[in-house]
Amino acid sequence: MNPLQFSLREFLRADLLRYRYLVTGQPVQPSLGLWLHLLSPRFAPVLLCRCAFRLQTWRLGPLAKIVSLLNFVVFGIEISPRCPIGKGVFFPHTQGTVIGAKSIGENATIFQGVTLGAKELDIGYAEDTRPVLGDDVIIGAGAKLLGGLEVGHWARVGANAVVLESIPEGALAVGIPAKVVSPRDAQNV
Repeated sequence: MNPLQFSLREFLRADLLRYRYLVTGQPVQPSLGLWLHLLSPRFAPVLLCRCAFRLQTWRLGPLAKIVSLLNFVVFGIEISPRCPIGKGVFFPHTQGTVIGAKSIGENATIFQGVTLGAKELDIGYAEDTRPVLGDDVIIGAGAKLLGGLEVGHWARVGANAVVLESIPEGALAVGIPAKVVSPRDAQNV
């Protein structure tokens, strides 16, 4: 995602529509009532991470860090304001989650206790040491994805898996260290 193409309103709208669809199971038409969900405890962390990213793209790093810190203190989720996250991200629960990826694609679902980051201490945020997640990925509770690996589109990572190598499109990876246990036809996801 090109940070210059980031539209806060457009991304929040897409996030809200996906959130309501996942919660209700039915397609939701955009309306004024949809925007009232911005304050939901499942959606407010997304709002804060989008605001922090916007501030970061405007080169207001200290303000972005303050918004990110607020997200951590209130919701228990630490998201780097430098990490571009595609439309439709969903955090069913946030406690203990650390997002320090290079990038995350569209329609990602990331459960609680997930860590996306470098294998070693990386204060400078070197992007080549961070994971890249494709579109429509699901990361199970407690999973750890470490290093400069790639998770392909439609891939799934099981709960508590420790991922140290790339995962191909449509695959399911589980275990410690994580291994691909079943490739999936990407069109059947």
